[in-house]
Amino acid sequence: MTVTWEEPGWEQLAPGVGRRRLPGWDCTAGLVLGADGVLAVDAGSSLAEGARLRTGARELTGRRVTHLALTHPHFDHVLGAPAFADAEVYGAVGLDVALAGRGREELRADAVRWGLDPAAAEEAVAALVPPRHAVSGEWTLDLGGGRRALLANVGPGHTAHDLAVLVPGDPDVVFCGDLVEESGEPQAGPDAVPSRWPDALDRLLRLGGEDAVYVPGHGAVVDAAFVRAQRDALAARFGVSE
Repeated sequence: MTVTWEEPGWEQLAPGVGRRRLPGWDCTAGLVLGADGVLAVDAGSSLAEGARLRTGARELTGRRVTHLALTHPHFDHVLGAPAFADAEVYGAVGLDVALAGRGREELRADAVRWGLDPAAAEEAVAALVPPRHAVSGEWTLDLGGGRRALLANVGPGHTAHDLAVLVPGDPDVVFCGDLVEESGEPQAGPDAVPSRWPDALDRLLRLGGEDAVYVPGHGAVVDAAFVRAQRDALAARFGVSE
């Protein structure tokens, strides 16, 4: 499927693959286009932001988003998911539990603590539905016309439920979620697993290889050398042996 990526805010990463950097928390949302399906990667921080992403994707492609991959259970990546109610939603194993019960209240509180309007946070959390599809290892989506996307459970690291998305092409593109951050130091909150984070980045590098474009959860796209340097810095920061 050919798209010119002329809609404001979208950045082409490879043929049929793009992303946009969302305002507020500079969170990345990705888009992968196939002949039969459209995959979104992450959904933004609120129902309104998710709706803008959904509408923007339709304006860009002329088609609805059919699949949604959530890279991890933080508010700026998942609270827009209810806006994609007719999409098949994927997440790492355990993400459904993280977005249910007490996890929902923690998600709402975290969103408000970071500055989201309390009413918007409450609305989004109330509408949130856990992912239907749980990825334990790797899951290949066939989007048609030869376009495939590999969902890979590469965590834990930034959280206990980190999912990456590899889109083979020219070049290969890897959506990293917040396992990689470019616009600031990687954030290790109470749900991070620091001892496993460097290993997660090793798996990410094996997934994409030396020539891939790596898309952080926040910031500009980077290369394998950047990911490797961040891996080494995290290992030193958390006292993880090589």
